[in-house]
Amino acid sequence: MYRMLKALSVVLSVSLVCSFVVTTTAVILEQRQQRNHYLERIRHILAAVGVDAEDQDAITLYREAIDAVLIDLRLDTDIDPSPLPEFLQPDTFDFLAASRHPDYSETISPGLIGLKRRPRYMPVYFVRGEEGIDRVIVLIVGKGLWSTLQGYLALEKDLVTIAGIRFFQQGETPGLGGEIASPRWQSLWQGKQAFDPDGQVVIEVVKGPVDPDSSHQIEGISGATLTSRGVNQMVRYWLGPDGYGPFLNRLRTRGD
Repeated sequence: MYRMLKALSVVLSVSLVCSFVVTTTAVILEQRQQRNHYLERIRHILAAVGVDAEDQDAITLYREAIDAVLIDLRLDTDIDPSPLPEFLQPDTFDFLAASRHPDYSETISPGLIGLKRRPRYMPVYFVRGEEGIDRVIVLIVGKGLWSTLQGYLALEKDLVTIAGIRFFQQGETPGLGGEIASPRWQSLWQGKQAFDPDGQVVIEVVKGPVDPDSSHQIEGISGATLTSRGVNQMVRYWLGPDGYGPFLNRLRTRGD
């Protein structure tokens, strides 16, 4: 009996130690994953305006240069995000989680961007300059051929000219649709006009060569017509009247 109790005691002790080690490791790994996810997010936001930074430099630059806000797409104004869940905080915004939550999302026509629901609230990132707001970055999401595409699109201070675009999530065909994440294709967006003088969305991804006199056309990716079409639809949707359009128009008016 004594030997049995001793053996049981050893087994329990080992189990407790292993349980403690596993739990501690899981907590540490989760914290590390959260930090890495945060770093990846802010690096992509900075990259949308042409800034490449690593780890602590990225965190410092983000905190010094970016003002992140949450806007209500229905009211076209920013709101206080503090009482809202973590997945709706601008720094940790999770589009898919927000879209799945019935209290914070709404149904949209799947023909618009290939998604059935979207969040009621979306993040906007203001880049500070020496003389106030220098650029504005918005999150854009939509369906490609095979996957949900997510990216950041930056506008210059005039809120008309595109400063840059960065796709950070996509699962399109490598060498074809996957080229939307290539620096070469993303560079084609810089300096293009997103809106006409009346505030209407004119930016357009076209099939084949662009009109040499056009200031708003982007050449689509050869062999990836459906992915290019998906990018075109999502950019135009989010910059349009159902997306950030009214909010951006209000910012332009306030700037004038």
